[in-house]
Amino acid sequence: MELQAQGGSEAKQGPSFWRNPSVWLAENNFSRGFWVYFTAVFFLDAGFCIYFFLFNLYLLDLHFKEQVMGLVGGAMTLGSVLVMLPAGMLSKKIGVRPLLIVCFIAAPALNAMRVVWMWVPAQIGLALLAGMALSTGTVCYLPTVARFTTEKNRTAAFSLILSASLGTSAVGGVICGYLPQWLRMAGYSMHAVEVKRLILLMSCGVALLGLLPVLRLRIPLPQDAEADRTTSEKPGWLRQWSLSPFLVRFVPLMALWSVVLASFTPFSNVYLSSHLHVSMTRIGLIFSSVQILQLGIGLLTPIVFRAFGLMNGIIAIQIAAGVVLSALAIAHNVELAIALYLIFSAVQWMSSPGLYNLLMTETPDRERNTAAAITLFCNALVGSAATACAGILFTRFGYPPVLFGIAALALSAAMLLRFLITPQQCTGEVLKSPSGQLEF
Repeated sequence: MELQAQGGSEAKQGPSFWRNPSVWLAENNFSRGFWVYFTAVFFLDAGFCIYFFLFNLYLLDLHFKEQVMGLVGGAMTLGSVLVMLPAGMLSKKIGVRPLLIVCFIAAPALNAMRVVWMWVPAQIGLALLAGMALSTGTVCYLPTVARFTTEKNRTAAFSLILSASLGTSAVGGVICGYLPQWLRMAGYSMHAVEVKRLILLMSCGVALLGLLPVLRLRIPLPQDAEADRTTSEKPGWLRQWSLSPFLVRFVPLMALWSVVLASFTPFSNVYLSSHLHVSMTRIGLIFSSVQILQLGIGLLTPIVFRAFGLMNGIIAIQIAAGVVLSALAIAHNVELAIALYLIFSAVQWMSSPGLYNLLMTETPDRERNTAAAITLFCNALVGSAATACAGILFTRFGYPPVLFGIAALALSAAMLLRFLITPQQCTGEVLKSPSGQLEF
């Protein structure tokens, strides 16, 4: 839940999950439908957090280069872009439950096929389809949680789901790192690539388990369904997509920052393995450390924005990310490089809540849905291209020069944000953390 701007008693702010989980759960009183959906999302996140952590390392073991990894990752993001808006419109016509069923069947099946069909064109095509399948579930996520919650407990619901996702990711990283050793100790002699293939297929099986609770879901209709139907019959729907002057400036800046994140984050495990020659066991521990670090850093995010102000806080985070990437490009000591990577992971995690809070704060309430849809669509579109291009550049030039280029983009994003969006446009309100961290 959001951290309060002013100090106050726990009674006023509500019970803390960490101090008294049972009281926190009783206070929020989540519905049975929410817990059914939470269980489904838990299995999906648990499976695919492990899958996406390991998949590029699996490709690396099979001698695929970063160029191919970039094309595959870009194809998956492009698939999400292609289906995002159509799935949103389809969910209004047929409801979210059919789309959730499609996601929970198709996504595990397609990603399992990616593990066994190692022909490059097939990898790109299956990644495109897998991105489309996962995006159908992503589109349904917000409205489904909203249907099962009230205004009082909705933030806590998002907090719980996100925190569970980070927790399973941390555990999954440890399991992936130590499973080869455990298998050897148990007397099973398997090649590294075979172990990774086994883990990937098992992770798809875990994700598929989420289908069982989805089939039990009974999602209530929205209370304003009739109003939406009446509104949809009115002419002039194109006016919904008109952009405010703020949005015209903000969307390209957000897209530029998305390029920074999409250029390095998908290759971070490959960077640790191929460039720094870190062992699989240690990569698993590093991945788990990142998840725990990001879970904790959400508690500091509101403090940063209260101290610097929303606008200055975002700029400071982007500058810090650029500086850390520059240092990472010239780091030769493995321990130092790992420390810098952990710092970058923490810093970049703080950026999105601030940027999305800026977007929601500066956009009138009636335009927020449109603004969010346009921003997410553009982010995914440029992210797809950025991942593909970064893979090609990493293969051709190596990591140091490309990391310098990404760092320059991060610093450019900070400077452009300062000059194109003036401080007077920002209200400076305390960040109400969209990342949804549990109250500490």
